[in-house]
Parts: sequence; structure tokens; C-alpha cells
Amino acid sequence: MAQPSSARPAARARRVIVLLLLGAASLLAWRLVQRAPASAAQAAQAAPAPALVPVTVQAALRADVPRVLLGVGTVQARRSVTVRTQIDGRLESLGFTEGQPVRAGQILARIDARALRAQLEQARATRARDQAQLADARLELGRTQGLVRAGAASRQSLDTQRALVGQLSAAVQADSAQVDYARVQLGYATIRAPISGLAGARLVDPGNIVHPGDPGGLVVINQIDPIDVSFSLPGQSVQAINQARARGPLQVLAYAPGQQRPEARGTLVLVNNQVDTASGTIALKARFANPGHRLWPGQYLRVRLVLGHFRDAVTVPDSAVQNGQSGSYVYVVDAQHRARVRPVTVGQERDGVAVIAEGLQAGERVVVDGQYKLSPGARVRELAPR
Repeated sequence: MAQPSSARPAARARRVIVLLLLGAASLLAWRLVQRAPASAAQAAQAAPAPALVPVTVQAALRADVPRVLLGVGTVQARRSVTVRTQIDGRLESLGFTEGQPVRAGQILARIDARALRAQLEQARATRARDQAQLADARLELGRTQGLVRAGAASRQSLDTQRALVGQLSAAVQADSAQVDYARVQLGYATIRAPISGLAGARLVDPGNIVHPGDPGGLVVINQIDPIDVSFSLPGQSVQAINQARARGPLQVLAYAPGQQRPEARGTLVLVNNQVDTASGTIALKARFANPGHRLWPGQYLRVRLVLGHFRDAVTVPDSAVQNGQSGSYVYVVDAQHRARVRPVTVGQERDGVAVIAEGLQAGERVVVDGQYKLSPGARVRELAPR
């Protein structure tokens, strides 16, 4: 059955509305597609760029750097003598002041020597008696020889007289030895300084009976100018030390704890003839002039043994050197202000300066502070050195 004529316009109107809606939707979709790339680009522009890492940078330099070995040493008197008596007796007097210098040969003490003088005089008297008897025996020997030639005395009497002369000659020699012994013993009553040095505290007061076996002695004298410093270094450094010594005397610097300037400069005088198997170290000794007594026996010091110099070496602050599982490395800043990891070989690190044996050229810029914030390839903002 045919539709009414009034329904046809309504159907056409609905079709037109549908077509208009479809067109509007297509236009909206097209516009969204056109706007999407621009929005992505704007979003990319709006995203913040990676932050620059603030670091301190310094250029590697060339310099002559001392090649040194570090150790800890103990100051020792060059010579130390405990003065003792060599005879028994009463200590009469002392001839030194505690803590003051003494000269070699200076009288330090006197011991009661009356008995020793008497013994010397007795030995001299015995020798004089025997010398007189010997002189008489020699005269008698001459007379006996004359009588024998004249036939007035027997040959036996001549031999007897010769034997007596020999006997008395031996007695005089023994007497002379006894006199010398008594003189030496008397000399022991005056005790003199065997070396020049500094006297310590007196260990015995006058009036006491002293003996050679007393454990403490009378006083200890230490020679402290020049003075020695004993120290040790790892045993594996022996070859380097010996090679350096072959080129000439080696300088040794002594530093007091906490001080940056050396207290004294000396010369290496001893490398022990074997490595200590227990500690794996080698014992060494250096000698220092000590006119101002800046070094004192028993004092602990930091010691630097100078083996030579790194000539025209590449150097950086030791804070630039980092250590990783693969060894030492530094961060090098390139022309694009990016930090690059550079493996290096360190020859020495002393006094805040690292000597770079391999891996770096003079003039290259390295990061000396702020490495903990860096990663390889990170862009940096350079700060002025402090």
C-alpha cells in the first residue's frame, strides 16, 4: 500500500539530518587528526631538558714531581753510652749537670781511690826492690865470669849466677806489669765521658757504694747531633731503593705529626741486609744534622725517602682520581661539556697531587669535585675552583 504524501517530506528531512551529522563527525575527526602532531610537538617542547650537573673542573698540568716512599720512623741517638764504674768503691763526686752537654774526656765522677793509690805504691816498691836485687846479681855474674876465666871458680857457680839474673829479670818484668795494672785500676777511679753528647738524669748520688755490675750505671749519654731516624718500608721497594742509591745519596725528609713542612733533611745511611720475614718490611736508617735539637730520641716522625723525580709528568689533583672494579679512572669534560670516563694509570699520589703515567694528556680538563653526581655522557656546568 502506498505511503501517504505527508510522510515523504519527513523521511527526507531525517536523511538530511543524518547526512549532516555524519559530515560534522567526519570534519571533527579530521581536525583532531590534524591537531595531534602539533600537540605532540608542543608537549615535547614543554618537557624540561635534563639538568646540568654542577662540577669543578681543572686542567691536567705538566710538572716535575718528587718520587717518594712514605714511612713512619723513630728518632734514635746516633750513639748512646751508659756510663758505669769499672771498680768497686764509694762515689765521691759527680762532674756533670743533668740534661746538659758533656764533652768527650770530661770528668763525670770520682771514686774513693785511696786504697788504689796504696796498691800502686806497693807495686812500685816491689819493683824497685827486685830491680836492686837484679843489679846486684848482674854485678855478681860479672865477678863470677872473671873467676871462672882465672880458674878460681867452677863452671857450675857461673851457671847458677846466670840463672839468678834471669830469675830476677823476670821478677822485675812481673813487677812492672803489676805497676801498670795498679795504675790502670787507679785511673778507673776517675770516670770520664767516652763521647760528647747530652747527659741524662744521674742514676746514683755521691756517697753510695758503686759496683761494675750495677744495672743502671751512673748516667746515660746520648749523642744527638748528628742524630739518626730508623724507619721501615715494604720489602718490595728494596730494588727501587738500591737502584736509586746507585745514582747517588738519597735524601730523607722528616715530618713531625700534623706538620706539612719538614723538621729536618737528612741522608739515607743504611738499608738492612735482609727483609723481616715476619712483617715483610726492610729496616732503614737516615742521619740528620741536629744543631738545634729539633729531633729528640724516642720521637715518632713521618718519613719520606726521595728516590728521584717524575720529570715533566702529567699531574692532576688526587681528588680527580676515582677507583672502580676495572681500576682507576677520571671524568674528562669534552668540548660539548659532557663528562666522559677515562681509564688511567696512576704513578704516584702524594701531597694532594696524582701523577698520571698513562691515559691522560696535559691540558685535558678533568672533574675534581662533584663526581658522585655524574654518569658517563652527562652534561656538566663548570664551577670555579675553590
